[in-house]
Parts: sequence; C-alpha cells; structure tokens
Amino acid sequence: MPRTLRSSFVAALALAAMFAGAAQSSAQSWPQRPVRFLVTLGPGSGIDIGTRLVADRLTKKWGQPVVVENRPGGDGLVAISAFLAAHDDHVLLATPTSSFTAHPFVYKNPPYKPSDLQPIARISNTVIVIAVPAELPIKSLAEMVARARAEPGKLNWAGTTGAIDFLFGGFLKNAGIEMSKVPYRNQVEAANDLAANRIQVNETAYAIVRPQLQAGKLRLVALTNSNRVAELPDVPTVTEAGFPDLQLDGLNGFFGPPDMPLALRERVAADVVETGADPVVKERLVATGQIPNFSGPGDFQAAIDHQRARVAAAAKALGTVPTE
Repeated sequence: MPRTLRSSFVAALALAAMFAGAAQSSAQSWPQRPVRFLVTLGPGSGIDIGTRLVADRLTKKWGQPVVVENRPGGDGLVAISAFLAAHDDHVLLATPTSSFTAHPFVYKNPPYKPSDLQPIARISNTVIVIAVPAELPIKSLAEMVARARAEPGKLNWAGTTGAIDFLFGGFLKNAGIEMSKVPYRNQVEAANDLAANRIQVNETAYAIVRPQLQAGKLRLVALTNSNRVAELPDVPTVTEAGFPDLQLDGLNGFFGPPDMPLALRERVAADVVETGADPVVKERLVATGQIPNFSGPGDFQAAIDHQRARVAAAAKALGTVPTE
C-alpha cells in the first residue's frame, strides 16, 4: 500500500474510532434532563400501563423525571407526528406496532418513513384472541370456519384497526370465506355486540373481551400468538388449530427518533430490560392481558420486520390500495 494511501487509511480509522468513542460517551451520560414517553393510545391501554410501570422504575434509575403523555387518535399518527416534530432524543415513542405496520396500506402518503421510528426495546406481546358468542354452537376455530363457509355472508366480524384487521381479512380472502366486516371506533362496543350475538366473530386483545368472557357471554376459540399463555391454558394457538395464516404476535415497545445512535438505543434498552426483572412489572403486565417479553433493538426490529411481511402479504391478497 502506498504511503499516502496508508496514511489516509490510518487517519480514517482514527476518525471512526473517535466518533465511536464520542457516541459511546454520549450514551453513557444520557439522560441529561427529563425524558418523555408519548403513548399512541389512551390511559388504561396495555401500552399505557406497561409504559408507566417502566417509567416509574427508570425515574429512580436515571435520576431524572420520566413523564408519560397520552397522545391518542389518528390511528397512532397524532403521537407519531408529535414525536418526530420534537427532534429530541429525550422524547421517545411508546406504541403497539400493529397500528403503524399497516399504515403503508392505509395511507397513500404517510407523514413519516418506517426508518423514522428506530426501535429501542420491546416490553411485551399483547394476547390476541378470536372470540365468538357463547350462545353459538361453535367450539373451535375449525367449526367457526365451517359455519362461515356453510352460511356465506351471514356472519359478521370485527377486528382492530391495523395489522389485526389486515391479517383476518386476508385470511378470509385466501380461504374464500364471505363474512361481513363491521367497523368499530370503540373496541369495547364490539365486545358488547359480540356478547349479544350482533356480531359473530371478534379478533381483538384479550383484555378487551375478558369481562364478557368472565360473565360467560363469550367463548375463545383460538389465540393468534405464537405460543399458548398460562392464563388461558385450554385455548389453542391458531397454528395448533390448523390455521397458521392467522398467526400474529402483538408487539408493544419503545422507539427513538431517526438519528438516535444505536449505542444510545442499546443503553436505554438495557435499562428497560432490567425493569422487566421486577416481579411486580411482570404481574401487572400479565394482569392486563400481556405477555412480558423484554428485548433490545435487534430482536425488536426482527419481530417488526416479520409483522410487516405478514401484513404486506395480507394486503396483497386483499388487493388493498391506499385511498387517503
């Protein structure tokens, strides 16, 4: 290697090492001021409860206030827009991924790019169930599918805006099943209508339908999660029931702004994951229909990519074209 080229190479390595060292030093000294979590859903939601549990423990660890602000509305866009407008690595986003992984198939020109949301840490998986009215003689997912095929167009279903809607709609399309979708702004209303047999199938968070289930008005025929959950030991996964195309793990976690260095995201993730060892945090998450599942940015990104691929396949099957 010529001397001048060798000198340039050595200088480049030194410069890279200097920047890496600076990034690491910045990560170690963060936070320098209060941290805010902007939550895409309202108070009492799974992501809200999980964020507040973690924030309380991070306040003590970081020696800085960690404030949780609910910014519901607009299919998550209200919170996402406020988060990106802040341009601040002390303002983080707390959200289920199922809302934004569907945005490219809902909006022609979403006001952000997927790369604008840099994953920091997953905290939990939402328990997602497929429920039917207790008064219907349907005991399994296979029986639900058989009845829908035998009575095309007579059964109604409701889902949850985002990835869940796309996955169930895509499944029906691929299976050649005619079932009418009933849209709901409030998922509790969908659960109430399911209990009254005004709709016949609801794919939603377990926490939403649990009161009606405990009242004996609903029956769970499957979970969309990858694995069974301890609280519902007799409810099979959709894969176990023979319908793997319905598999979906709800992902809840935290995101940083586009320019947040990986070293800092990993540092924050390590502290978040540490809070997951607290048995009180685990118990509260389980009590609100979640599966504690703490992990860092790499694992979280892989899970998000998998969900995006599932949603894209469902949107393709549906022939979805964004209109807004």
